[in-house]
Amino acid sequence: MTMTAKQRFLTALNRKTPDRLPVTTHHVMPYFLGKYLDNISYQEFFDRFGLDPILWLAEHKPDTVKGEYYDPLQGEPGFLQPRWICSDNWRIERETVPDQEYHTVRYHFVTPVKTLTMSLQSNEYTAWVSERLVKEKSDIDVIEKYAPAPLCDVEAVNRQAASFGERGLVRGFIPGFDIYGQAGCWQDAAVLFGIEPLIMETFTDPPWVHTFLKILQKRKEVYLRSMKGARFDIIEHGGGDASSTVISPQILEDFVLPYDTELTALAHEMGQRVVYHTCGGMMPFLEMIADSQPDAMETFTPASMGGDTRLAEAKKRIGERVCMIGGFDQYHYFQGCTPEETRQAVRRCFEEAGDIFSTPNRH
Repeated sequence: MTMTAKQRFLTALNRKTPDRLPVTTHHVMPYFLGKYLDNISYQEFFDRFGLDPILWLAEHKPDTVKGEYYDPLQGEPGFLQPRWICSDNWRIERETVPDQEYHTVRYHFVTPVKTLTMSLQSNEYTAWVSERLVKEKSDIDVIEKYAPAPLCDVEAVNRQAASFGERGLVRGFIPGFDIYGQAGCWQDAAVLFGIEPLIMETFTDPPWVHTFLKILQKRKEVYLRSMKGARFDIIEHGGGDASSTVISPQILEDFVLPYDTELTALAHEMGQRVVYHTCGGMMPFLEMIADSQPDAMETFTPASMGGDTRLAEAKKRIGERVCMIGGFDQYHYFQGCTPEETRQAVRRCFEEAGDIFSTPNRH
């Protein structure tokens, strides 16, 4: 029997056998759609290339009982960006910084005791943090006291999920910090403070790092507790700064998984599936991450694209415990090669792992 794309995804995520392997991509960058595909939409991209579609949703709402509201100055949310939540004690102001090599915007988080600042730079391809929000250790106390925690807009999620129907997978994520963040506690801390200084503080001031991670965890817990009944098929957790190409197994064990594992368990309590994302560096961590009991792991990026994955070995070690998402080297086998070379690369992924075949979106 031929399955719908949604049925195919869910069967694979539940560790059963679909009619064929789901084939998709993690993200499609707006730059790629604009430069190479005449600005077609995200969903038109899936149709053009015959992939199994994904609908990404980032539906947040304020806790009006606490006096929170949507940021009135945000404008249209950008790529995978939710609407920001503000209050009279946490206002977001922005300014364009002139005479920079790249387009630069500085964000001011205005609170009753201190204004925190964070800058983003961007080019036609992507955006990155050029000024970290947390500059003094006491800044995390300001975040704890004043930063709102978004709630999940369950009604908006379910309305869009119903409209998407059997077309494909409805995917979300545990919220990162406003402006620029990601799902995992360690990942958010790395964005706000910087990965190199954060690693150093695990040696010089571990109690402060634990306090910081707990503050970020509590904010994410608020969102997760509001997710009950939201019709996501899976939500993303983790982040690239928890990759084995960035940190040691000891830091993962001491500072990453104690907080992220609790969030995974809470997501399960709320009826949500979880995929743990590490941007490809995974081999020394496979069993440790699997022990945190996500439903899936990603992206299993090969060494040829900057990861460390050996698919056959990974499948042997954890393949019966979680769904494996990723594994294909699109950098070397979507261009500059023959069709037969691409087919051979695909067959290798099938033979070595064969859960959800996906391009890892390294760029």
